[in-house]
Amino acid sequence: MSKFFSRQTGLKTLADNSYKAINQGLYNVDKYDYGSHSVISLKKVILSCSHIPIISEIKFASPSKGRILDQSKIDPKDLAIMMTNSGSVGISVVTQPYLFDGSIDNLASIRKSVTVPLLMKDIIVSEVQIDAAKRIGADCILLIKSVFDKGFSEGSLEKFSDYAMKKGLEVITEVHSEDEFGEVMRNKGQLIGINNRNLNTLEVDINVTITLLQNFDKQNNIIISESGISKSDEISKLKSIGVDAFLVGTSIMESENVIEKIKELCHAQNIM
Repeated sequence: MSKFFSRQTGLKTLADNSYKAINQGLYNVDKYDYGSHSVISLKKVILSCSHIPIISEIKFASPSKGRILDQSKIDPKDLAIMMTNSGSVGISVVTQPYLFDGSIDNLASIRKSVTVPLLMKDIIVSEVQIDAAKRIGADCILLIKSVFDKGFSEGSLEKFSDYAMKKGLEVITEVHSEDEFGEVMRNKGQLIGINNRNLNTLEVDINVTITLLQNFDKQNNIIISESGISKSDEISKLKSIGVDAFLVGTSIMESENVIEKIKELCHAQNIM
């Protein structure tokens, strides 16, 4: 665990880092203008995928792992091309600079190189970040319910979700607990991410996804399981209980052969 991350204030640290980056102008994207980019629907590509839908994530560091991969050794757009050619239905690009070594410039460069949906993965606390997502060519953003429930954002989850959708962006609403999942399920036809990682303690347990789907009918929502997924048998198990897609980052980024790793995950056997 990073020395800058506390189990007691983990989520607040992540939110504070976003405000720090905003105040430093790191989301000023005047040099980019993909505002006319026709949004590519992540929901549609998940539903139409002929194999296991894998959203591969590009992240070079994390609070739990520290540095995962040296950015000087590989161009993010080359990595995205490899991921797409290996069968990834979408690419998640971590854009939070602090603790994650992310950058909005990475997503903007990837936008020129691939034609799959791009998820701007960040700790979103301000509409400034949503404006940036649109301008750099993202198709989808992630809104973490607990960030809004704790009052760490500049507005409500509903306000931010509406704001993003009015810009044409899709939204993944991320949950971790039964209470969060139950509240989010009131709306139908959504992209819902279940994060197996507790953002305060950073502990990971894929049983989080299993428990939530055993206790709730997902109805016609699209369920994406996130964090801690590294093996095809884990994907097979989660797929059998109703998970529609998988966001996989660290195990792909740490793999010696990214192409083969993604192919392995995309073609996990369904155990139903």
